[in-house]
Amino acid sequence: MDKEKKLKSFITGELQGWKTWEVLWLLGCCAAILSLSVYWKDSLMGMVSATAGVACVVCTGKGKLSAYAFGIVNILLYSIIAYQAKFYGEVMLNILYYFPMQFYGMYVWSNHMNPDTHEVEKREMGAKGKALLYGCVAIATIVYGCVLKLLGGTLPFADALSTVISVVAMVVSIKMYIEQWILWLVVDAVTVVMWAFAFAKGNDSAATLLMWIVYLGNAIVMYVKWSRETKPERAPFVR
Repeated sequence: MDKEKKLKSFITGELQGWKTWEVLWLLGCCAAILSLSVYWKDSLMGMVSATAGVACVVCTGKGKLSAYAFGIVNILLYSIIAYQAKFYGEVMLNILYYFPMQFYGMYVWSNHMNPDTHEVEKREMGAKGKALLYGCVAIATIVYGCVLKLLGGTLPFADALSTVISVVAMVVSIKMYIEQWILWLVVDAVTVVMWAFAFAKGNDSAATLLMWIVYLGNAIVMYVKWSRETKPERAPFVR
């Protein structure tokens, strides 16, 4: 009975607090992915992965725990697709990092949910935290890009930039900082180029390309949303 009550409470919380434009944004993005994927005759795996991914990023922007459930589905399927396209950095990122971090993220967020809005708390880094963040990203990208180049990966430095920022952005996201959306914006732009390159070469990746285009638009929308909802006081880099 306790499990049933917790499940009902979880579902109720996930459904509460949605504004009309947010619901329309979620449904519109998913509908666009499915419609165009069917038109381009993409694989079922690609369509499911892309739809789950879109639901994940929109729910993340909304601050809902269900983002991590959608994320698990997306990660498993996307890893297979990325492996077929020889984006090895993407594969390692998703299987070795994103997958376990979904469970950690769900745990952290569950302890920082606003009981009134049923959304996770939102905060902003200070100047020193931002400087440290961007400096580490730049150094790690150069090092990892060289490694991927030796492995013979496709677009190694673009792949490295996407992977490194994604690793950092996931931590920033779990820590509930608005800066995650700036990082995701860069990741999404770079990854759109990567999958556009693969699609142009004949890879069966229409839904995946569309997924990343939607991610890019979502990062912009959610940055604006979080900017309005973040408290003016700056939070420390680590709590």
